[in-house]
Amino acid sequence: MWKMVHYKEIGFVNTKEMFKHAMDNGYAVPAYNFNNMEQIQAIVLACVESRSPVILQVSKGARKYANQTLLRYMAEGAVEYMKELGGNIPMALHLDHGDSFELCKSCVDMGFSSVMYDGSHHSYEENIKITKEVVEYAHKFDASVEAELGVLAGIEEHVSSEKSHYTKPEEVKDFVTRTGCDSLAISIGTSHGAFKFKPGKPIPPLRFDILEEIQKKLPGYPIVLHGSSSVPQEYVEMVNQHGGDLSGALGVPEDQLRKAASMNVCKINIDSDGRLVVTAVIRKVLAKQKGVFDPRKYLGPARDELKELLIHKNKNVLGSANRY
Repeated sequence: MWKMVHYKEIGFVNTKEMFKHAMDNGYAVPAYNFNNMEQIQAIVLACVESRSPVILQVSKGARKYANQTLLRYMAEGAVEYMKELGGNIPMALHLDHGDSFELCKSCVDMGFSSVMYDGSHHSYEENIKITKEVVEYAHKFDASVEAELGVLAGIEEHVSSEKSHYTKPEEVKDFVTRTGCDSLAISIGTSHGAFKFKPGKPIPPLRFDILEEIQKKLPGYPIVLHGSSSVPQEYVEMVNQHGGDLSGALGVPEDQLRKAASMNVCKINIDSDGRLVVTAVIRKVLAKQKGVFDPRKYLGPARDELKELLIHKNKNVLGSANRY
């Protein structure tokens, strides 16, 4: 039987002070998803080296894949690893796209410092109702709650929608007031997965006009962007050159994410880029070294390349480097 633990005992922080610091200084905190040891090694190494705060994100699918208990202890290990490396950066452990009150409760009970309840697939009123229930439970333990208003297109794990529905600025104040959520994920043109836009056509810019309207309705309030991988084309080409097929994979231009990070967007989620880099390097190693069968020989280089990509994100895209 799992014994309830508070996130502060582990060494995590909630996201409130993180977000305030980010908004006051014009950057976004990186929220990186992980599923295995190599990914979390890369995240910790990159963020300690670049002195960036970080949100370790766990999806429902990741909990199922890695085992919820093992995954939570990996996150606890990340805190100790950070200290071992001489770092002193704020770290939060966050549930990404929780789809039920029960899942959110389970994560709070297991030491998560932040949870997201994604009720975007429900009606507006039902989204408010369940989000409020999650908030009331999480706040008993000083855990942060992220909610979502609007729908992102694309597919990522159990999150799927053919079309996006932009967040309606006229709804945000009512939603935040009635739910009490601590941050709000909005839809302004990002999307889940690696195939965000149609190849051969201009990539549509993010709807900064909607973001500006939301900022007017919620001045100084933390805004979150999901589906914000940029899908670096050098790694798409690496996959395609070594037996894969990611033709047409496109992401959000990095300059648009940097602009968003200079506004009220204080958390940017990146998952697909991590998957892409790891897969590209593994394919390259196995294609060039056909006798390799030791997983360390291809997972190690994948981890090292992922670390370098995340340092680049922190320094040049999110602006989160050298903040601590």
